[in-house]
Amino acid sequence: MLKEPAVSADPTQVLAFETDCHIFADCGFPAPGLHSFLFKPIFGNADSNLYFNKPMLLALLGSIIIVGFFWAAFRKPKVVPGKLQMVAEAGYDFVRRGVVYEIIGKKEGEKYVPLIVSLFFFVWMMNLWSIVPVAQFPVTSIIAYPIGLALIVYVLWVSLTFKRHGFVGAFKNFTGYDKSLGAVLPMSMTIELFSNLLVRPFTHAVRLFANMFAGHTLLLLFTIASWYLLNGIGIAYAGVSFVMVIVMTAFELFIQALQAYVFVLLTCSYIQGALAEQH
Repeated sequence: MLKEPAVSADPTQVLAFETDCHIFADCGFPAPGLHSFLFKPIFGNADSNLYFNKPMLLALLGSIIIVGFFWAAFRKPKVVPGKLQMVAEAGYDFVRRGVVYEIIGKKEGEKYVPLIVSLFFFVWMMNLWSIVPVAQFPVTSIIAYPIGLALIVYVLWVSLTFKRHGFVGAFKNFTGYDKSLGAVLPMSMTIELFSNLLVRPFTHAVRLFANMFAGHTLLLLFTIASWYLLNGIGIAYAGVSFVMVIVMTAFELFIQALQAYVFVLLTCSYIQGALAEQH
């Protein structure tokens, strides 16, 4: 008879499976699922929604690490930079020149460089927690965090559009107004308005969330499978599964950086669209 996983009555508790469960040992495979993204509060009460859990701790630690890194690198800048300052300058310059200047332009984009650099390194750090021992969880796989970041970009984009073009100009910007479209103009404007004001911020957040959620699930799947298959002839398959853990970890390193890059790339695209002159 199959052993049942031990399910806690507390919905915020990560489901606890028996660690001695292996194939051919009369127990089912403890597959990862939504329960893998739920954490018991470190302190506070989950029922009142006033609590502090592991993803919140990682987000806080990540922020401290980023601020501490740049503070240490630039607190006493030198003409001939040391190793730490050189790394920090390389990262800062990559975002400034490779993203902001390329999309928004040097003149208009300079004032947005601190924001874009902060977004890039924050998102990257939140993603990196997935492969850090002990932490082993990407904060951005909790959708509230990508939504919060996307809302910051959304508010900035909308406010810049109104500031630069006024109410009428902003309306034309959001709706893609083009009188040459003739009879299809109302339908086109409706679709563009819906796409820009509702779909755009949604996809901005979900793109980051979905990639990190899927990546973490796959890592969990192969990691748990490696342990589960360690029994009898299953050991041969466990080795294959472990190789996949290494491959997926390397792939996640690439995806983590790529998703941070894509997030700020889209952010700069939205800002550029808000600042562009209407024709």
